[in-house]
Amino acid sequence: MKTKGIFTLFNTLDELATFLKKPVGRTITHVLEHHTAVPGYKEFNGSNHFALLEGMQKFHTSAGFGGIAQNLTIFPDGTVAICRPLDQRPACTKGANTGGVCIENLGNFDKSADAMTTAQRNAIIGTTALLCQRFKIAVDTDHILYHHWFNLTTGLRNNGTGGNKSCPGTNFFGGNKVPNCKANFIPLVSAALQQLTGPIAFPIVATVSSSTGLAIRSGPAVSNPKLGDLPNGAVVQIHEAKGIWRRIHPVAQHWVSSKFLVFS
Repeated sequence: MKTKGIFTLFNTLDELATFLKKPVGRTITHVLEHHTAVPGYKEFNGSNHFALLEGMQKFHTSAGFGGIAQNLTIFPDGTVAICRPLDQRPACTKGANTGGVCIENLGNFDKSADAMTTAQRNAIIGTTALLCQRFKIAVDTDHILYHHWFNLTTGLRNNGTGGNKSCPGTNFFGGNKVPNCKANFIPLVSAALQQLTGPIAFPIVATVSSSTGLAIRSGPAVSNPKLGDLPNGAVVQIHEAKGIWRRIHPVAQHWVSSKFLVFS
């Protein structure tokens, strides 16, 4: 752990987890995911973390944000910095700053731009899971939010249908749309949170969230025969987990993908 000015840089997620145990004087209800775009990977040399943070602080202050906009920054080497105090709401996403904690992921994660390192990928997943654990945030697309989903002018959530930035990037964990997040990012954060909190006490309740329904298969893989479908909004009990797959029958091998489940 290193500190310079208002910034604290953590070398490991364990260091960050210890820091997050400190009291926070506001209610935090959701996580905001961003990418910096600039600075990106070409500006990061492996040792200039604080210089880049100070540059962002200067730019954000001159833009009227009252200091650096984000609460946390995650670097390509997997280090994580606390920037704006967690006691202060961020200045990152118009319409969603109140109750939010903002993560700026250093890089440009639009297609054909920066290729996210494994270290940063793991740190993004792990940091998001730690925040969800610490502030009891549900792991779903109502509580883990992408900047792209909010209109820049009005601050209204429109899921990227007009007047939006691409942030956190059109290639951020497979895309910046709500279905991309549900399919690719939410299951990873859920799995990381499970590792933090220990084994799940089955059964647990979940609701199907898929407008086209959810296939029931005879085993925990898409290659297994389809047994039927669950309609959108169906409530099920989960009795076992294998990867992204969940068994929804207490005895029989009836499995569904957790990518289309919202957990109570």
